[in-house]
Amino acid sequence: MVDFFIVNVALPAIDRDLHAGPALLEMVVGGYGVAYAVLLVLGGRLGDMVGRRRMFLWGTAAFGVTSVACGLAPDAWTLVVARVAQGAASALLLPQALATIQAATHGERRTRAMSFYSATAGVSSVVGQMLGGFLVSADIAGSGWRPIFLVNAPLSVIALLMAARLIPETRSDRPTKVDGAGTVLLSVALVSLLVPLTEGRSTGWPVWAWALLVLFPFAAAAFWVVERRLEAAGRTPLVPPSLLRIRSVRSGLAVLVPFSLGWGGYMFVVAVVLQDGLRLDPTEAGLALVPLCVAFFVGSLLGPRLGARYGRRAVTAGTLVQAAGVLGMVLTFHWGWDGLGVWGPMPALAVQGLGQGLLLPPTLRAVLSEVPATQAGVGSGVMVTTQQSFMALGVATLGSLFLSLSSSMGMRDAVVTTFGVQLVAVAATVVLSTRLPRGVS
Repeated sequence: MVDFFIVNVALPAIDRDLHAGPALLEMVVGGYGVAYAVLLVLGGRLGDMVGRRRMFLWGTAAFGVTSVACGLAPDAWTLVVARVAQGAASALLLPQALATIQAATHGERRTRAMSFYSATAGVSSVVGQMLGGFLVSADIAGSGWRPIFLVNAPLSVIALLMAARLIPETRSDRPTKVDGAGTVLLSVALVSLLVPLTEGRSTGWPVWAWALLVLFPFAAAAFWVVERRLEAAGRTPLVPPSLLRIRSVRSGLAVLVPFSLGWGGYMFVVAVVLQDGLRLDPTEAGLALVPLCVAFFVGSLLGPRLGARYGRRAVTAGTLVQAAGVLGMVLTFHWGWDGLGVWGPMPALAVQGLGQGLLLPPTLRAVLSEVPATQAGVGSGVMVTTQQSFMALGVATLGSLFLSLSSSMGMRDAVVTTFGVQLVAVAATVVLSTRLPRGVS
């Protein structure tokens, strides 16, 4: 999760060192996200089949190896390929965490575990940019940006040792074969949507980008038809349509879509504005995000308790607090752009972090609350795929909007307009949160 965001603050250094250019830089960010999103459901299904602990260990080992490949990349194209492989490794390990929580815990223990999971999920996006800024500024032994990837090697070894001792082995009681047709069609659908939206602007919207966008609705429709037919025939598809008929899954994913869309784009825009707009160095940019990180963690620990007491109203309240934080950022940048410095955005960032921390844990808990334990892997994979796909889509859409506007109206007005658009996504989250099950603890 950290590595989805860690490159944001390192992109200028990577560009200087590898002469990457805008298109390849976006592929360094987008290639990871696309591979991650495309393979998450498959990773969850493989965990159901061969064992979630075993798949977690394999994925963690692969993540460490591909991280080293990223850190040692001699040129931009090698870095792009290594990032895609790193995203694929992440997709193997991440669903196993949620699926293990779902399969091995119950009641209060599950609520507490989901609280820590969501705190990790939210805080890691901020920690990624903070850690990236500190490591790039440190320039360890003249290595520049490379430690942001190489640091994963010792962390992966620690994770492997701890997982081998601490994670219980769980798997589905009725494992099924991988749905090859569904996997291919879902991959085509996600790639045909995410790749052109990620790369289209920087490459001048070539014919291939438009061709992929035209392909997307046909691939998505074909995927849905194939999945329905497989389930009707008594087989187990990659994404069982019956899973989406579960009310908690359907309503919870509906909340995650606008939340993730806004969050992915927001973090990308903030990384650019802090460095290129306010002229902060990478360390100062990371420091500015500390209140967001702390507030998100506090909110993530409070969220389940509030959810247990107030139900879905706790999610709605968290979304309103998040809206206040985004509005605060709009006002901060509009009225205080000149001389804002590292401290200026902190209050609004803290408010936003608190709101997001309050709403995310109960929402994740709601999505999986009615999913049978035998489908824990695929349920987790579908949820995280939705989250990561729309985070990548947020980077592509809100990020592209901001970059386009900044060249014509200036960075201050561009960020104000972009965050204004994000408020629409937050408003949608408020409305959709009222459709969650009443009890979301």
